[in-house]
Order: sequence, then structure tokens, then C-alpha cells
Amino acid sequence: MGFQQLGLIGCGLMGASFALALQKHQLVGKVVGFSPSQRTRELALQRGVIHQQAPSIAQAVQGCDLVLLAVPVSRTAECLQAMASTLSPDCLLMDVGSTKSDVVQAATACLGERLACFVPAHPIAGKAESGVAHAQADLYQDRRTILTPLLQTGATQLQAARWVWGAIGSHVSEMTPQAHDATFAAVSHLPHLLAFAAVNALSAQPAGADFLAMAGPGFRDFSRIAASDPDVWRDILSANQAEVFTQIRHFRTALEAFEKAMQSPDPQALRQLIEQARQVRSGWVLQTVQTGDED
Repeated sequence: MGFQQLGLIGCGLMGASFALALQKHQLVGKVVGFSPSQRTRELALQRGVIHQQAPSIAQAVQGCDLVLLAVPVSRTAECLQAMASTLSPDCLLMDVGSTKSDVVQAATACLGERLACFVPAHPIAGKAESGVAHAQADLYQDRRTILTPLLQTGATQLQAARWVWGAIGSHVSEMTPQAHDATFAAVSHLPHLLAFAAVNALSAQPAGADFLAMAGPGFRDFSRIAASDPDVWRDILSANQAEVFTQIRHFRTALEAFEKAMQSPDPQALRQLIEQARQVRSGWVLQTVQTGDED
């Protein structure tokens, strides 16, 4: 299997790395790219990410047998609407968004008879640095990619999606959009929110800068994800708001349990909660399929 032409909508880190991976493994003949930024398009061309620039989304996907939508999730609907009339009926269309229920809703509303082309995807990969300048062909190697197919997704497109992510080194899983969003609210979206809030709480204090100057490896490790892209995470937290709120409630209950234990005259109450967390964390093993900086 292979693809004649990839239409790349969004030439940032995720999209550019996908294009480079396909070229590295000789899985695509030509890459046509569109980005709202002319500078990004030119840099993508210079770096060999794309072979040709397109002046619009509609023209970028025309004649393609593979299209990757690699834009912030807040732009999904407008991009799908722009490409719906020029998508080939046999095309494989995927996205790389970190939320899925909103993406599926947008696709259902915008793609019409081309909905069968769409296989929503979420590669769990990333880097601290964003943009086409930091793209790399092995970004998806030994990472997990989750597919959340619709009932209307074509069998051929789903098979091709499984194949292409596997061919560039990903380990492919499938979930429903709802299960995906609940899962990542718990293991990714809430942790990011807590890191943002903890850093803001520290910096808002009069002596915050002095406190920060004394921080060590523990703070470094805990707060690393607070350096994530604010536009990306604004969109993710807004799009998955309901599931994130559910996780906030769970966290609030756990935090209140710690507060109560700290006030208890029984020192074992606090130790028991810490030990419970220690056992869970010690029993969890990061598999060879790793997670990325942004997820």
C-alpha cells in the first residue's frame, strides 16, 4: 500500500512530522501543503516537508488520496467545511486533534456524503517545541495512535488508517470518541490544568519569585507541562469541558480527603492516603509505547 498524494492542512509540528514520516518510509509520492501563514508554507517547502504549496484548503486536498488535518481543534469545522466539496470520494481523511467528540460533531455537520472518508485520529506524541522547524520523521515511532471511527466511516478508510499509522511506527488502538475524551481528561487534560493552576498560584504570591528560585527537581518534574502551548491547551480544555469538569470533581474529593487527614489526630490517616497513591504509581509502568510532551 501507499499513497499518491497527501494533502497536508496545517504544516506545524504534528502535520509536518507526519509528512516527513511518510516520505522517510516511501509511502507517498507527493505532498501538497496549506497553512494560513505564508512563512510556514515557505519553510515547509524549504525543509522538504511539502513539495508544493496550495493557496487554499480546497485546492490542497483536490486530487489527494490522503488528507491530514493538523490544525487546532477550534479550527476543525471551518477546515472541514472548506474541503468538503473537493475531497475525493475514496480519500482517507484524518485529523490529529487531542479531543474527539467535538471533532466528530464537526465532521458530521460539515462533510456530508464525504463523512465515510473520515477516520478521527489522535497520535499521542509531541515535543516541547512547536512548529515546522521542529518537525521530525520519527516523532510517531513507538508512540500510540488512537483511532475513533464513526459508524459511517468506510471499512476501506479504516483499514488504510490502521495501516499507515502502523507503517510509520505507531501502535494503533481504537476507542469510541466518548471513551477517548473521558480517558484523556483524566490522564492528560486535568494534569495540565493542575500544572497551570499550581504555577499561577505560586507566581501570584508576593514571595512567589523567591519561592521559585529555591525550587528543585520535584517542582521541575511536576510543572514541566505548564510550559505547554497556551493556544493548544485553551482549545483542548474548552472542547473537552464536560469531561474535565468531571475530573475536577474527582480531584476536589481527593484533595478534601487529604485536608481532612492532615487535620486528623491519627497520623496513619494521612500515611494511608500517601501509601495508596504510592502503590498505584509504583504499580504503573510506562510501556514502550510512550506519551508525548503535549498529551
